[in-house]
Amino acid sequence: MTSDLFSTLEIRDATVRNRVMVSPMCQYSCDRDGLATDWHRVHLGSRATGGAGIVMAEATAVQPEGRITPHDLGLWSDDHAAALAPTAEFVSDRGAIPAIQLAHAGRKASKTRPWEGSEYLQPGAGGWEVLAPSAEPYPSDGGTAEVRAMTGDEIDRLIGAFADAAERAVEAGFEVVEVHAAHGYLLHQFLSPVTNDRDDAYGGDFEGRTRLVREVVGAVRERIPDGKPVFVRVSATDWLPDRESWTVEDTVRLADVLADEVDLIDVSAGGIHPDQEVPDAGPGYLVPYAERVRGAVDDVLVGAVGGITAPEQADELVRNGRADLAIVGREHLRDPYFTLHAAAALDATDRVEWPVQYRRAV
Repeated sequence: MTSDLFSTLEIRDATVRNRVMVSPMCQYSCDRDGLATDWHRVHLGSRATGGAGIVMAEATAVQPEGRITPHDLGLWSDDHAAALAPTAEFVSDRGAIPAIQLAHAGRKASKTRPWEGSEYLQPGAGGWEVLAPSAEPYPSDGGTAEVRAMTGDEIDRLIGAFADAAERAVEAGFEVVEVHAAHGYLLHQFLSPVTNDRDDAYGGDFEGRTRLVREVVGAVRERIPDGKPVFVRVSATDWLPDRESWTVEDTVRLADVLADEVDLIDVSAGGIHPDQEVPDAGPGYLVPYAERVRGAVDDVLVGAVGGITAPEQADELVRNGRADLAIVGREHLRDPYFTLHAAAALDATDRVEWPVQYRRAV
């Protein structure tokens, strides 16, 4: 039978009830020290109640200095796992697959929240030392942090921190772990020649610049049970055509390298530098990048994100084999019940279950 938006998807031991995933979206809503709050439980739980197949928690820092802001989620201790466990449990109880994205912000760290100006916080003023592949700050109108290039020992500790966080995530009840290597954050910074001018084993050519991502993915895969899927989010392109940068061809090559250990490539784009030339952000504007990866790499699933707002649009990309998963972000902020409403629009109400508490309105 042709796959469509409401077909199930088997990924290792996980059976996903449909092909809709809630994209990880930063909420900047921790009260202190990266600990989850009721906001996270309600925010993610409502999207699970709304019918999504996978509900992914936002970029969650594996080290304190890996946060974008002081209000970001963290998972660098058992206390963080305990704070997240009720959220994972509720998402699972609602029939969705609870997932979490693990991240480090690199040179985009130590900032105020977007609605507070996204200004850099200096050490001693609520911020912390900023680490990156190279000592090159992110160009910003909100003030520039001093950035230090990571040492070999710090890279080793980072790899261990990703593995530790992945293990804690599974213990907290999350079924999928995603490694964040996109949007100009630390792992993307290592991938791109725009931000990586190292001359050691983690820089230089494609092999060197992709080494950290490969080692992080390997450490995560080794640490969690074999039945738990591992995703990787990538920026398919830096959108910097006039300089040496990360390209779609690089993304396809990386996806092929990772295919033995990764179950799904989550294909986004951009974020490495403010000079990026973003195309017209119309409906599904990033889907062609996902389609390119899916057509070139065997044995790995592909998720498409970016401007997916309509049920018919999400269904089309799955039905026509452009991607295996429709990853929906902003539309889930507008409508937590996007998937249930999509079922009505696509005449698939027999394949979803409205919560019994809400059925009087159906």
